[in-house]
Amino acid sequence: MESSSCIYKDPNSPIEARVKDLLSRMTLKEKVAQMTQIERSVATPHYLQDLGIGSVMNAGGSAPFPNAKSSDWADMVDWFQKLALQSRLGIPIIYGIDAVHGNNGVYGTTIFPHNVGLGAARDADLVRRIGVATALEVRACGIQYTFAPCVAVCRDPRWGRCYESFSEDTNIVREMTSIVTGLQGQPPEGHPNGYPFLAGRNNVIACAKHFVGDGGTHKGLNEGDTILSYEDLERIHMAPYLDCISQGVGTIMVSYSSWNGRQLHAHHFLLTEVLKDKLGFKGFVISDWEALDRLSKPLGSNYRRCVSTAVNAGTDMVMVGQKHREFMKDLIFLAESGEIPMTRIDDAVERILRVKFVAGLFEYPFADRSLLDIVGCKLHRELAREAVRKSVVLLKNGKDPKKPLLPLDRSAKKILVAGTHADNLGYQCGGWTIAWNGMSGRITIGTTILDAIKEAIGEETEVIYEKIPSPDTLASQDFSFAIVAVGEDPYAEFTGDNSELAIPFNGADIISSVADKIPTLVILISGRPLVIEPWLLEKIDGLIAAWLPGTEGEGITDVIFGDYDFSGRLPVTWFRKVEQLPMNLRDNSDEPLFPLGFGLTCEAGNSFD
Repeated sequence: MESSSCIYKDPNSPIEARVKDLLSRMTLKEKVAQMTQIERSVATPHYLQDLGIGSVMNAGGSAPFPNAKSSDWADMVDWFQKLALQSRLGIPIIYGIDAVHGNNGVYGTTIFPHNVGLGAARDADLVRRIGVATALEVRACGIQYTFAPCVAVCRDPRWGRCYESFSEDTNIVREMTSIVTGLQGQPPEGHPNGYPFLAGRNNVIACAKHFVGDGGTHKGLNEGDTILSYEDLERIHMAPYLDCISQGVGTIMVSYSSWNGRQLHAHHFLLTEVLKDKLGFKGFVISDWEALDRLSKPLGSNYRRCVSTAVNAGTDMVMVGQKHREFMKDLIFLAESGEIPMTRIDDAVERILRVKFVAGLFEYPFADRSLLDIVGCKLHRELAREAVRKSVVLLKNGKDPKKPLLPLDRSAKKILVAGTHADNLGYQCGGWTIAWNGMSGRITIGTTILDAIKEAIGEETEVIYEKIPSPDTLASQDFSFAIVAVGEDPYAEFTGDNSELAIPFNGADIISSVADKIPTLVILISGRPLVIEPWLLEKIDGLIAAWLPGTEGEGITDVIFGDYDFSGRLPVTWFRKVEQLPMNLRDNSDEPLFPLGFGLTCEAGNSFD
């Protein structure tokens, strides 16, 4: 490590002076290393200490070991950081994680509702506070960077990332970008537009994603093609990025998708001419996971050309996963040959160093262990519970408006709880929870819907729980009502692309068998609207959309038992049949089952729209 006095080590020097000084001391190999983000499983002393790799991340589900707690993560990240600080220039790494609804990859953390639920809550201050809490739980792990928020505008629920989008309505998504300020802190008045910002050690660098148009692909195909004029791309999909940039977002991730046939990772016009030049973004642009491999067919072929295309287009840091050796070798060759100008390399490294200096990594590179006690704390779980109850949307309340089912009587003598999702925390949390694709069962610490019901009811109330009720149970005549929770199994990205959108696990049959015998409230756990046939909707007494609520199931019982009234409103149009898709606000199409913004309250059966 260099030990001579130098500007970049002086915390009192201006950030741009520190960036310039450090850049002037770097070799080409060190610059290329800063542009490289590797998966934690290959983060060896050779790459961190000898080569000075710029960033480490973990893929979804990749952890130090199963059920590793925040302290274990902090041990791992601090070890990586110690190695990085022993490199020639002592440049700290920035460690990134997909903390997209809380620090969801780490056991024991607070898992908040996925974005679609927060879009239903439509509470910008709530979302900001969730950002604050998430930042604290991420920082407790020693991690300084989250790949969030997703500010996609989902125009088709067939897309497997629909739940990562706040809404189909650009204006709602723009309001929800307040999470950037929650994660990073509030920039002071007069902060230069486009310049990255971080308030302090309790905040994390955010990443607005996926630039741009990922939610508008044809037929909702993940990594598909968004076919739009530039004016519509700007109006519908780009607008939320302006809000993120004005809040000082540190990084922006490029989308796997294409715009009018050209992949975003190869799009110089959008990444450089628009994002950097026109919008004035001064943070760094990062690729998605192994995205460069997708720039050629067969996948991963002609990799050197892919590197040239992506970096020249404007990508600054590349999430190479485990292809780090080839990437660094090719990037060095391309720079030495002049195919990638040194001005482009220097611009990328300047942006990366700028974010590191803004984040205070040179002064405070290690985990703050005093934050460990806040992980999964009561205050954060109460915040998540608030988010759940504000996100739940009441879609039907009684077959006869004059005889509402809700609020439910907590002192009823006997109730039936049923369905695949009533007692499954993993299903309740959805994808991007502990594992990339999510999992079934008690995957972390939390409260299932069944747990919450048992806590909410009176001491004299008998609860009978059967996932799929038997004929004998259904033949009983003494149930006051039934609560049936059904919905989707967890998924992420392309594994969630779905052209049918039926309720999985024979959900409609379970609902029907119960509703034939007992007054029934259906709780739908899903990342998007699903098909609800007219005969089924007519048969049930109550229906709520609970989205993917996370670990705090008591937020659901808060509203169904009447402690709070419903306030959630649909963030997306609820279609009648998949043949109507795509179906958005102001489309000249068939009538939806429920329009964007619809939501009932228990008070006099009022609806918002």
